[in-house]
Amino acid sequence: MAKPINKHYNIPAEVTLDIIGGKWKTVTLCHLTHGPKRSGELMKLMPVITRKMLTQSLRELEANGLITRTVFDGTQLKVVYELTELGYTLQPVLQSLCNWGEQLIEKQKMEKENKI
Repeated sequence: MAKPINKHYNIPAEVTLDIIGGKWKTVTLCHLTHGPKRSGELMKLMPVITRKMLTQSLRELEANGLITRTVFDGTQLKVVYELTELGYTLQPVLQSLCNWGEQLIEKQKMEKENKI
């Protein structure tokens, strides 16, 4: 369940960026659109993130109701993160961000090739 919005926002984009803003929360969400992941898997997918920053991002995403954290007891403790129903509603937004970034990378690549 998402935490209630207790702030005043001037435009809807503000609440969106407040909840998913920041490099690592968005990247984490993108990886989780491909299915549940353990924290170690996320660390491998984002090799420059620190454990502290990953933990902070995961906690904030969970607090906002975008992901769930499931703990499996056994001989070895296993924790899995996955998108909630609310989290999955972000897929089109995340895909649009990826498409825009891909177009920008391609444009810059073409501009660089034309300068050589």
